[in-house]
Amino acid sequence: MRIKRGIVSHRKHKKLLSSVSGYRMTKSRLVKVAKEASLHAGQYAYAGRRIKKSSFRKIWITRISNTLKHYDIPYSIFINKLKKANILLDRKILAYLISSDKEVFESIIDKVRKV
Repeated sequence: MRIKRGIVSHRKHKKLLSSVSGYRMTKSRLVKVAKEASLHAGQYAYAGRRIKKSSFRKIWITRISNTLKHYDIPYSIFINKLKKANILLDRKILAYLISSDKEVFESIIDKVRKV
């Protein structure tokens, strides 16, 4: 008696094709091509999760730097004085304070200027 695998492979193919449903051309229709596209997408997603962290950091630094220009303080000196003043706020929090709570950020700047 032979074993028929049609149901199992069909289920696998359906699962794969539903995961690549938004892809262009044959990548969303042909199983062989879809499998390859899915593997590549996974690699790009893995790398993208790491790149996202550095790009957010760049955005925070840019926001802080642009705000500090109004107060005539260079970014590098500001970060250095933050550490000397023992203010343990990271760039993410500083960027958030700039957008949401200007008074608190200005008080931080006053403390940094005194150092």
